[in-house]
Amino acid sequence: MGDLAQNMHNPAAINSNIGEKTIVMVVDDAEDTLTMLTDVLTLENLHVITANSGPSALQIANENRPDVILMDAIMPGMDGFETCRILKSETDLAEIPVIFMTGQDDSDHVVKAFAVGGVDFVSKPTSLPELIARMRVHLSNARKAKSARHALDITGRKIVAIDEHGDITWSTPQATKLLRQNGIHSENGEKVPWAVLAWILEIKKQSVTGGDQQLEYKSPGTIIIFRHLGVTPEGEFLLSVTDHQKGSDEKRLAEFFNLTMREAEVLLWTTHGKSNKEVAEILSLSPRTVNKHLEQIFSKLGVENRTAAATRTVRVLWQNM
Repeated sequence: MGDLAQNMHNPAAINSNIGEKTIVMVVDDAEDTLTMLTDVLTLENLHVITANSGPSALQIANENRPDVILMDAIMPGMDGFETCRILKSETDLAEIPVIFMTGQDDSDHVVKAFAVGGVDFVSKPTSLPELIARMRVHLSNARKAKSARHALDITGRKIVAIDEHGDITWSTPQATKLLRQNGIHSENGEKVPWAVLAWILEIKKQSVTGGDQQLEYKSPGTIIIFRHLGVTPEGEFLLSVTDHQKGSDEKRLAEFFNLTMREAEVLLWTTHGKSNKEVAEILSLSPRTVNKHLEQIFSKLGVENRTAAATRTVRVLWQNM
């Protein structure tokens, strides 16, 4: 950690622009490392909290919700890898970026760090400018992802993302609640059923980019409808989930106004105040395609503008609540 000590007395050399409200949690069993990192990060106007073991890190993270975690990989008892794995299994903590620190330049450790959900890996000793730069990038990415998911949450969207192994990488709270109620999404191995994964892999094989592909999965007491929305740049499959007994807002709008599911999606996001450009980005369409969908929507609803369409949409959804 010599480079950190060298930079500790020269904070003006670093311009992090991370923000005074950012909470950084440092997890390390070495008290001198905790003290040194606390000093240098505090000089960067960061609020620093510390933990000297895996169990204490889990407790403190739950109580304080840090924005980023610097995690020592090798600690006695519960090491950093196991601590990170547990953090990532907690819905409220899963989005926090974890940057691993270790004195061992071992490729196996690097692989393990990413396997348990870490976003980055730095070797000790590391320079403060490098550490701050890495934190800035991961904080920015995490905040953008959080904002996007928050937008989905407040509009009531039930969205889940899975990887090619069927692991649930993230989901909105509404989707988590629905899946857990039906025994699909749990703390012990968050995976979609094999039938859902097989369906997704078949869609991938056929190079389908999204649209009206859906699967009805029979769960005790209900039928869950999985609908393929598309694939993220990271290769995650985005699915919407719906309780068949209740039906989705899109389905209700499609049935009431005789719309296609894509038109219903465009109408719903338009009703939520999104511009054509924003709707295009959300649904992975071109703005021109959104305009064409809106022309068809206005015609089917017998209206002339977005405001009138939104008014009719709200009335239909309110009556069917």
